[in-house]
Amino acid sequence: MNNGKLILNIGYNNVVVRNRIVAVVCSDAAPVKRLKDEARKLNKLIDATNGRRTRCVIITDSDHIILSSINPETVAQRLEGKND
Repeated sequence: MNNGKLILNIGYNNVVVRNRIVAVVCSDAAPVKRLKDEARKLNKLIDATNGRRTRCVIITDSDHIILSSINPETVAQRLEGKND
C-alpha cells in the first residue's frame, strides 16, 4: 500500500525512504558492479543483504548505493504498492 507510507521494506527488517529512490537495478551487469565499487570507495555503499547474495541494487538521490538480497521485481512491486 503506497497510501502515505514513507518507507519501503527491502528485506530482513531493512527499510529505505520511498521518495529517495532513483533507480532499482539488477546487480549482475558490469556497470552496476563498477557503481558498487565506486560507492564503496566513497563510503556510500550500504549493504542490507544480511550476508546473502546481492540481487538488487537501489540507487538513491544522495548517491548512496543500497544492496538488497530480494529481487528487483519484488522491490518494484513494493514501490507500486502491490506487495507491501
